[in-house]
Amino acid sequence: MLALDHIVIAGKNAEDASLKYGNQFSIKAIKGGNHTNWGTYNYLSFFANTSYLEWLGIHDEATAKQTDNPLIRHLVHVLENGQTGPFQVALRTKQMDKMVSHFNAHSIPYKGPYSGQRKRPDGSLLSWRMLFPEYDHTKEVLPFLIEWGSPRDYQTATSLLNPQAITKVNFGWYDKDSFAHIYQLKPRKLFNHLPLSNTKLYFTQDEQLTFDLV
Repeated sequence: MLALDHIVIAGKNAEDASLKYGNQFSIKAIKGGNHTNWGTYNYLSFFANTSYLEWLGIHDEATAKQTDNPLIRHLVHVLENGQTGPFQVALRTKQMDKMVSHFNAHSIPYKGPYSGQRKRPDGSLLSWRMLFPEYDHTKEVLPFLIEWGSPRDYQTATSLLNPQAITKVNFGWYDKDSFAHIYQLKPRKLFNHLPLSNTKLYFTQDEQLTFDLV
């Protein structure tokens, strides 16, 4: 089953945005690092249910605007339109190659997988792959899939964990059944949500991305 990996939050200044959330929700954030190939950098808050928030900002506009990475293109669009806040969701998988086969078998258009890496502040290297079902980032959102190089890459030290958990994600662009087909999830007829291994994804009428942090 897929898990919520993280929610991506756009910020003109990612550090300042993380501090505002920290004051509002009593959580601590740490500096993640730079993504040299994409011109971006991030700050992170980790939670008890193996999920986290990522505040994503741009440090090199020219590089960010030239990349073909759908996440960075989406971020550029959001910031150029004066928007900030949550704008994308990453779902964690351990079987990305099987997801690619699923997309091919059902003619679901996609981009990737894209390989990513960055150095942690301690100098260690973090690696991952991302797979994007195609969507029009100017008017809708579809979560992307992420597969980490090893479990150590998405787990963090106990001392850095916030005790809260992201207990609910509200998503408002696709209906439950269409979403379940894309991501090979099993819908439950009597509920308006899809279960992930560490949280629940609810489908709403408004085109917004919100979450509950408890």
